[in-house]
Amino acid sequence: MALLDVDELAVTFARRGQRTVHAVDGVSFSVDAGEVTGLVGESGCGKSVTSLAIMGLLPAGKGVRVQGKAAFDGTDLLQLDPRAMRDVRGRDVAMIFQDPLSSLNPVVPIGVQVTEVLVRHRGMRGEAARLEAEHLLDRVGIPDPTRRLKEYPHQLSGGMRQRALIAMAVACKPRLLIADEPTTALDVTIQAQILELLKDLVRESGTALVMITHDLGVVAGMCDTINVLYGGRVVETARRRPLFAAPRHPYTVGLLGSIPRLDAGHGRRLRPIPGSVRDLLPWPDGCAFAPRCARQVDACLGTPPQLRREPDGHAFRCVNPPETDDTGEAAGE
Repeated sequence: MALLDVDELAVTFARRGQRTVHAVDGVSFSVDAGEVTGLVGESGCGKSVTSLAIMGLLPAGKGVRVQGKAAFDGTDLLQLDPRAMRDVRGRDVAMIFQDPLSSLNPVVPIGVQVTEVLVRHRGMRGEAARLEAEHLLDRVGIPDPTRRLKEYPHQLSGGMRQRALIAMAVACKPRLLIADEPTTALDVTIQAQILELLKDLVRESGTALVMITHDLGVVAGMCDTINVLYGGRVVETARRRPLFAAPRHPYTVGLLGSIPRLDAGHGRRLRPIPGSVRDLLPWPDGCAFAPRCARQVDACLGTPPQLRREPDGHAFRCVNPPETDDTGEAAGE
C-alpha cells in the first residue's frame, strides 16, 4: 500500500453570481515511502490547491467544496475533523510553502516559530526545545544558529528563510513532506543547496516527498515519478526517464520544448506553448488543452479524453499523442 494515495481529488470554488471554478478535477496519484513524486505544470493548473486540500488548509465553507480521497497510511485525511488533522499536520505530514517571507510570522523570532512545533508535537519544553531548534537550524545549513534563533524573518536572507521553513517542516521527522515550489525566488546556487538538502532528508529518513514545481530542471534531478497537470487534471504520468525520453502528451512536449538546453545547436530557438492557461476548454466539452494544441483533431472535442495506461505504466490523456520519434518537434508545429 502506498503511503499516500490520492484518488479522484476534486476542489471547486463557488461564489454567488459567478461561475463555479473547478480548480482540481479528479486528480489521482500515489507516493511510496522514500519516493519523490512530482506535480508539474504552469501556474493555475491546480498543483498548490491539491497540496492545500491534502493538508486540510483550504478555508472551511465559503463556497469551497473538496471531494475524493487522500489516504495517508490508510487514513483518509479529508475525513478527519479539524482537531485530528492538527495532530497529523506537522507531526506525520508537513509542508514547505513557496513564499518563506509571507509564510513566517514577521513579528515573532525564528526560534519561537521553530520551537512551537517541538512543543506542540514532541512535548519538548524550555532549554531542551531551544537546543533542538538550534540543532535543526544547524542541520539545514544556517550559520550561527544560536544568534539566528533570536532574529526575525526580515533579518534573514531569502535562502535562510527557506531553510528555516524546512527546519520547521522536518522538526518532527514527518513521514510525508510536501514541498510547494521550495526554490521560488532563490538564486541558482541556493536552489541547488535546498534541493540537495531535501534529497538528503529523503535518503536519511525514508520520508516520502511530493515536489510541486513548474521547473522541469528540478524534476529531472529530484523526482522518481512525475505527474503533469493541466486544467486541474493529470494529463500524463510516468517514471522520470520515460517521461523525458518519450513524452506522450502534447502539453508535456511543449513544457520540455520551452526549456533552454545546453546541448542545443547554435541559434536554435525555444518553442513556447501558444496561448495561455486561460485558453482552455471545459473538460466536459473535450480536452482542455485543445485550444493550444498543434495536434488537435475532431476527436479532441465533445468527449473528454480518458487516461490511457500503457503496459510500462506510462499513462496519458490524449487521443492523438505524439509518436516517440517526433516528440521533439510536436510542440512547435
